[in-house]
Amino acid sequence: MLKQVLVFLVFINCFYSSAQSFKATQQKCERVKTAYTEKWETLQKELTKQGIDKNNFQLFFRVFKKDKMVEVWLKSNDKKQFQLFKTYNICASSGDLGPKRKQGDNQVPEGFYTVAVFNPYSNYYLSLGVSYPNQSDKILDFNNPGGDIMIHGNCVTIGCLPLTDEYIKEVYVLAVEAKNNGQQTIPIHIFPTRLDDKGMKYLQTNYEKASLIDFWKNLKTGFDYFELHHQLPKVTVDKKGKYVFE
Repeated sequence: MLKQVLVFLVFINCFYSSAQSFKATQQKCERVKTAYTEKWETLQKELTKQGIDKNNFQLFFRVFKKDKMVEVWLKSNDKKQFQLFKTYNICASSGDLGPKRKQGDNQVPEGFYTVAVFNPYSNYYLSLGVSYPNQSDKILDFNNPGGDIMIHGNCVTIGCLPLTDEYIKEVYVLAVEAKNNGQQTIPIHIFPTRLDDKGMKYLQTNYEKASLIDFWKNLKTGFDYFELHHQLPKVTVDKKGKYVFE
């Protein structure tokens, strides 16, 4: 019983040390501390090599399900455009292309999300929670939409995005740095595949459901904006659950 209480107190300490910076609080957790020890020095060199301010950058994740790929885009706060920093392979997947619509469907969501939680005590080493269900999902889901979608370590999944323990250490450290330096919202855009002409042709050839194709055409508008500008569109949701971009 005493051991359980001590573990709980350490857990609380990792989340609620409000007098310290987010980074300092996170580094009180052993797995985060290990991730920094193993990865941060090399990451700083890579950031500098690519011309990114290692002390002041913003982060954006872009996910392609068919390609089993997570792209990490960064930009220094004094720059307007994001640049591709690294690409990580998703090491296990579940479900099919298409959005997640109910709990237990094994689907990875598709749409426009943010990092909802940092979990240094994940069952899968470290994890970043995806803000599923978002407003669009809530409007379009007629059943219990489920939740707890994560970018995490290990290499198992039911609807999540596993990267292995080694790579989640890098991703987690970058996310902590971005948040610690003032980025309140870290976007995560999840697509079925690259929504260029080749990708749309693949989807239209292999999936006949009109509502699904319309959904992907809606996502394509946001995809195209970032492809053209390397800047994030402002995303809202209308009363029918459709994404609207500014």
